[in-house]
Amino acid sequence: MRLLRFIAYFFVLFAALDLNAMQPDSLIGNSEKVKKGLNIGALPSVLFNSDLGFQYGALANLFDYGDGSIYPLYRYSLYGEWSRTTKGGGINQLNFDAPGLLPGNTRLTADFSYLTQQALDFYGFNGRSVRYNPGFEDKNSFYYTSQMFYRIERKLTRFEVSLQRPLFGKYWQILVGAAYMNFKIGEVDLEKLNKGRDEDDLIPYTQSFYGKYIKWGMIGEDEADGGNVNYVRVGLIYDSRDNEANPNRGVWAEGIITMAPSFLGNESGFTKASLVLRGYKSIVKNRLTMAGRVGYQGTIGGYTPFYFQSYLLNSQVKTTNIDGLGGNRSIRGVLRNRVVGDAMLYFNAELRYKVIRGRWLGQNFYVALSTFYDTGMVLGNIDVSYSKVNCLDVVKYFNTDKSSLPYKILNTDMLHDGLGGGIHIAMNENFVLAIDYARALDSDDGESGLYVGLNWMF
Repeated sequence: MRLLRFIAYFFVLFAALDLNAMQPDSLIGNSEKVKKGLNIGALPSVLFNSDLGFQYGALANLFDYGDGSIYPLYRYSLYGEWSRTTKGGGINQLNFDAPGLLPGNTRLTADFSYLTQQALDFYGFNGRSVRYNPGFEDKNSFYYTSQMFYRIERKLTRFEVSLQRPLFGKYWQILVGAAYMNFKIGEVDLEKLNKGRDEDDLIPYTQSFYGKYIKWGMIGEDEADGGNVNYVRVGLIYDSRDNEANPNRGVWAEGIITMAPSFLGNESGFTKASLVLRGYKSIVKNRLTMAGRVGYQGTIGGYTPFYFQSYLLNSQVKTTNIDGLGGNRSIRGVLRNRVVGDAMLYFNAELRYKVIRGRWLGQNFYVALSTFYDTGMVLGNIDVSYSKVNCLDVVKYFNTDKSSLPYKILNTDMLHDGLGGGIHIAMNENFVLAIDYARALDSDDGESGLYVGLNWMF
């Protein structure tokens, strides 16, 4: 049934594609005015995400609309954020995006980020091969092991730059880019977390699921503590959207090859391919939009270290939530990083309805409601050996085919899906506050997620 549901929504995506309709709906309603010059949106970063916890700090986004001739597109945007989360996360980011500044319609995007996760989700590899047991983290459960059983610590330093330039006319673009990344991975710092706790509230010093993967040889010692990922990439993009922040209609498709050869300082060389197709269809002009996205990412050569397998690649470099599948950027309602493999497929279908449009305090605003369905699965497994896993641990930590003895671990994934809705409040089309809530449709993927952040998911 889930496969049939996926196929049905896949057709919804293609119903949203309108390759021949190249004259976009006007985004500027009767009550809106074209913005010119500089405009800044700033917020105290008091947000919430089920994956990250409460977030506090500050963020600001400066837009230069120039003479307004390309509004709602901008000449350049400068985004800065400093924030922390109650689950030990940290965002330190500066992003520059210039679609209308350089000659020849060349777009420059650059991002520098230092992203920390004190307790990042780790549920193993290959999706449904692994059994998720929430009792391992529940102090009131018979199965309780530790609140940090499914967690690791990660510190990521990232510098990324890309250029996009028109090719084959108005809608086609070529992309080239490069990035330096340094991943520091390890066990959660329990000494730090236990500081100041009462005796009966201490987190047990016990082996995590990540530690077991190292013990079983599924994560090599040479990659267990992280390493560098330095890559170059090239891609082809087709973009006929009428607006980048929340399109009413159009197609946005891209195919990107990411190459991280060993001679650039990588511990192991690899090449990944990522394909993403997004479609938008206006049902009621400037009000109701149907949107869909289908994406694929997989290793096509070499060996990808485990800490990069969950990194979702696309032409945008601004995002700070780069983990998936699962969570607020890929499958809402499903646990973040629940679906990790050597090749992954994901899909999203969403209806967006602008219930309010108007002006307030000299700015253009809209309020939109949405309902959505997200899903994804592993298409190609990460090659691991279970030879060091004893029989009791096989049954305890993995899903098995119980029709024969000895039990065989499932090696074919199934769909992981979530269903939900949201509300978005936007200023001048580009600065969007987003609130989404979703429930997982299978308890093996978690229960639900609430996400308060910025921007539409796609």
